[in-house]
Amino acid sequence: MTDYFALLNEPRRPWLDVETLKQKFLGLSATVHPDRVHNLSEAERDAAQERYTELNTAYNCLREPKERLQHLFQLELGVPPKNTQRIPSDLMDLSLEVGKLCREADAFLAEKAKVTSPLLQVTLFERGQEFVDKLQPLRQRVNSLNDHLNEELLQIDAAWQSNAAPRSGLLQRLEELHRLFSYFARWNAQIQERVVRLSF
Repeated sequence: MTDYFALLNEPRRPWLDVETLKQKFLGLSATVHPDRVHNLSEAERDAAQERYTELNTAYNCLREPKERLQHLFQLELGVPPKNTQRIPSDLMDLSLEVGKLCREADAFLAEKAKVTSPLLQVTLFERGQEFVDKLQPLRQRVNSLNDHLNEELLQIDAAWQSNAAPRSGLLQRLEELHRLFSYFARWNAQIQERVVRLSF
């Protein structure tokens, strides 16, 4: 397995500054970017393309906390984090709220798709905006919870680097955070998809 941390000259750790990571990626990939190697031989272009793809994959993995934690877990333990589907009890109400509002939006979108009258479409557009107005605060709540996770991740990172706590305990909590990042990413994507569809 390729160590994406090493590929981007980053220490293997739970938290990374995304802007610094981006600058490293841009610097490392500049010489092998497809726009820069078009004058080289086919073999050199292929090698440059392979290197660029590898750097791009590493960057996309490490910039997202969920993907970064999964990769870190695999590097440290040789296995991915457990993919438990049970939602924590303190998030059950939020999960139900996201599901309910998304189903209601889907039913409205199905109804809207059947309407051909321009006058009725205008009316339905206004109703669609009411759904958007309900979805936006829900997305803000999900993003706020995600921000709290990032704060905790930063604290764990400090303990990780200082070896103040046993790695096994930190890895256990990182596995839990990985699952929580997964839930929030999925809910955010579901909400965003409905907002986009409702806006047209």
